[in-house]
Amino acid sequence: MSFLKMNSLHSRLRRYFPEAVKIDAREKARSFVGALLGIFITAVLSQWLIGSDPVLPWLVAPMGASAVLLFAVPASPLAQPWSVLGGNVISALVGVTCAKLIGVPLAAASIAVGAAIAIMFALRCVHPPGGAVALSAALGGPAIAAHGYGFALSPVALNSILLLATAIAYNKLCGRRYPHFATDHANQHRTADARPTERLGVNPEDLDAALAQYNQVLDISRDDLEEILSRTEMHAYQRRFGEVKCGDIMSHDVVKVEFGTELQPAWRLLRQHRIKALPVVNRFNRVIGIVTQYDFIKQSELDEIDGFSDKLRRFLKRTTGTHAEKPEVVGQIMTTAVRTASVNQPIVSLVPMFSDTGLHHLPVVDDNERLVGIVTQSDLVAALYQSRLQQSENQAAGSAAVLRRA
Repeated sequence: MSFLKMNSLHSRLRRYFPEAVKIDAREKARSFVGALLGIFITAVLSQWLIGSDPVLPWLVAPMGASAVLLFAVPASPLAQPWSVLGGNVISALVGVTCAKLIGVPLAAASIAVGAAIAIMFALRCVHPPGGAVALSAALGGPAIAAHGYGFALSPVALNSILLLATAIAYNKLCGRRYPHFATDHANQHRTADARPTERLGVNPEDLDAALAQYNQVLDISRDDLEEILSRTEMHAYQRRFGEVKCGDIMSHDVVKVEFGTELQPAWRLLRQHRIKALPVVNRFNRVIGIVTQYDFIKQSELDEIDGFSDKLRRFLKRTTGTHAEKPEVVGQIMTTAVRTASVNQPIVSLVPMFSDTGLHHLPVVDDNERLVGIVTQSDLVAALYQSRLQQSENQAAGSAAVLRRA
């Protein structure tokens, strides 16, 4: 066979092999270690709970396929809790029913798998191992036939619940987001407008229309697909506008307070510097919280219109004595779940934080988690404007150079 023919054959064969999975070795290790632990724990507990039944299995083979989904691809819609539990149990019920009603094993097996898929679609719990469960129930022989519909509860439901509980705990420990819940696309201001990042470019309606046109089941959730598209846009934007970091645009002279700073001096700093937030740091200059004008308003009940000035004065005034019924220092009213940015973080990644989550100020920390600056919405807008302006100037200069050469 000539070299050209071999090369052509090799090219045709390559089309049947999928691309390599683009995850690192650590994530691969998490997958197979999780599956190992999941099956082991499920088997041990199932055997202990069911007992040593010489006829009925205490662990069904399709759990191996469920383990692959739960631990290797936990983001898949096919691996979510309702898909696993509902898909396996419903398929078992369908398989047992077909075995009871259809006397021909071949027909019973075929109808069981097809009916299980149809019902899983209808109940939104498509789970590929469910097909194997239905097949096992339909062809299980006298043992499963004698157990009847109880097979769907033990061992199928029991195995599924134990494996699912192990997967939830393991994925949480590994820092994976599981189960996957639908993303809330509501505007934080409670209006009918879409979020700022969805008003231009790809929006949820565009994605829904494309998925409807594609008309096939994808092994990825709609929200994850939307997040991938958003990150792709961010990478493209970053490539076009350069690598501007938080450290390039942040304010270095940060006005900050400590946990024990009293309320009146903290309020005076906000007013004096005309800012809306103060990072709260510990003695190592690490961020432990942030206090904003809204924190003062909320704690002093200034959102109630009556007696605005009097309430503010009473709230800020230091309480004499050893006991106080109101907050006295910044640490008592600050927000502790504070988000920060890295000094080397590209500013493009800050856009969703500022536009969609309601943030106005973002403390910037170094590699040792120490406060080194702060970035505001104004800083970000100015930086993006300058980047866009610089790109336009570069394009104009390039066009002029082409015209001169022409």
